[in-house]
Amino acid sequence: MATSVDATAPSAARRHELAAFLRSRRERISPEQVGLPATGRRRTPGLRREEVAHLAAVGVTWYTWLEQGRDIQVSTQVLDAVARALLLDRIERAHLFVLAGAEDPSPVKECATVSAPVRMLMEQLDPFPAAVISSRYDILAHNRAYSWLAGDLDAVPIEDRNMLLMVFTDTPFARHLVDLEAARAGVVARFRAAMADHAAEPSWKALVGRLRKLSPAFAEAWERHEVAGMVNGLKQFVLPGTGLLQFEYTNFWLGPRTGTRMVGYVPQDEATREELERLRDAAVAD
Repeated sequence: MATSVDATAPSAARRHELAAFLRSRRERISPEQVGLPATGRRRTPGLRREEVAHLAAVGVTWYTWLEQGRDIQVSTQVLDAVARALLLDRIERAHLFVLAGAEDPSPVKECATVSAPVRMLMEQLDPFPAAVISSRYDILAHNRAYSWLAGDLDAVPIEDRNMLLMVFTDTPFARHLVDLEAARAGVVARFRAAMADHAAEPSWKALVGRLRKLSPAFAEAWERHEVAGMVNGLKQFVLPGTGLLQFEYTNFWLGPRTGTRMVGYVPQDEATREELERLRDAAVAD
């Protein structure tokens, strides 16, 4: 098979790790597992290199070079074939593509479900606001206190419960934020960094297209190509009938670092804590 590629070759350190990973996966598979006859004595456990090459429909020399950590470029199609030949599970497959420095054409879809324990934990945080947010910044779940900041999200269509839409359109969250411009710049930079792992996914591209049409401010920020990592930080809000609410927000990861997280807002001062307790008491009274 030709080795024309759509991915750059990985660094020396990653090539070494890739070679060791492939050998370990090959050695754990018996010929019987993949429908091959167990013929002759084997010096090492598992499959031979030529057997993996046969199963993946790639050249034996090419696969040998890959396992030797040679400086070769690897196409996503070949990586996909190798992953299937080695019976890699979804985590192993993702690891293979990361080590090879390539984008998986069939990435693992992020689970959009929120477990019962996570929902219970959010409720226990009341009156501190909390929400579960996906890597695409969709709001998957929230507690009552979060609605004080973001408005009645239960009345918002599911497809509109997204942090980028909330800060770049006229929503209670955008109106309540004290430094809206800084929040917009930050979320766009972090979203662009996250999108590097999801660039081929239609839902991500569709969200960018929708935001471009809805918000000139987003289109301008998107064209700056700024990127930023996920951080904890500070946010300030002013709600109708309240003073300044100051929070320190923290990301609690519910899966892989780039996946779904729960964001909790903790009062930064006593005045904010007292105001949250007042809002809770008022809600209970209603």
